Amino acid sequence: MSARVKLGGRSLVGQRVVGHGRPARASLTLALALSGALLGLTAAQAAHADDTTPATSTDASTATAASSDSKWKIGVGPGLVVTPKYPGSRQLSYIPFPALDISYDDRFFSQGPDVLGVNVLRGPAYHLGAALSFDFQSRKESDDPHLHGLGNVDGGPKLKLFGDYTWWAFTGSVALYQDIAGHHQGTTISTDLVASAPVGGWLFSVGPGFTWANGTYTRTFFGVSQQQSAASGLPTYNTSAGIRDIHMNAMVTYDFSRHWNGSVAATFGRLEHNAANSPITEKRFELNTLASVNYKF
Repeated sequence: MSARVKLGGRSLVGQRVVGHGRPARASLTLALALSGALLGLTAAQAAHADDTTPATSTDASTATAASSDSKWKIGVGPGLVVTPKYPGSRQLSYIPFPALDISYDDRFFSQGPDVLGVNVLRGPAYHLGAALSFDFQSRKESDDPHLHGLGNVDGGPKLKLFGDYTWWAFTGSVALYQDIAGHHQGTTISTDLVASAPVGGWLFSVGPGFTWANGTYTRTFFGVSQQQSAASGLPTYNTSAGIRDIHMNAMVTYDFSRHWNGSVAATFGRLEHNAANSPITEKRFELNTLASVNYKF
């Protein structure tokens, strides 16, 4: 087993598991449709294979070799995300979702919140690329009584620029997320370093990281304007760019068989500075968890 778990060409631990809040309906619809299409295609191929004459041993060997050399890597299965309802919330949301792990030639991929991505530059130890990613962060006044008067913040797509480099058992990564839906979520940058160790059929990964956010992001999720203060009763609170959180990533993956594997990834974070001291924040510590089971075709 590789000392690194890949996510469409990038390491899994060290990228955001998922944003905070409720998922955008469009992203789940797209993921469900893609999962259905893949499962339908697989079923059709299986049915076709059953209708054909059994291959000779030579043909079978050739087919096996061709399959192992395929540039397509496809995995689908159920997943569950556990995340705060909104940044700084005491309450958790439990979100089921179809876990996709699809890549072609380590160039194009669809995995987790990254609906479609490309490794523009890649090598055995590094990747540089971009992706259309759904960051599920949102905040609704209905999430909690003390949010009344603050207005809603919708989730939506973001442009993601990323890079990672692996040396021995260590992987360093950086990812920039830019709001492209006009929801005033601004820009965040996450930087992480993880160490991975395979033990039998298990793979363990762990390491620290931090997230920086620009002023637009911190004002949207942690600031309180004079108008919001008058409507909510919360004191006014001005924010600026800075470190949003420091966190620790952890992941465990297990290969049940050649086709089945399962994984649990968690990010334990602590809000800092503007985010920690905001009157909106009820809990400084955050836990984001993603669990999934994948069938690899």
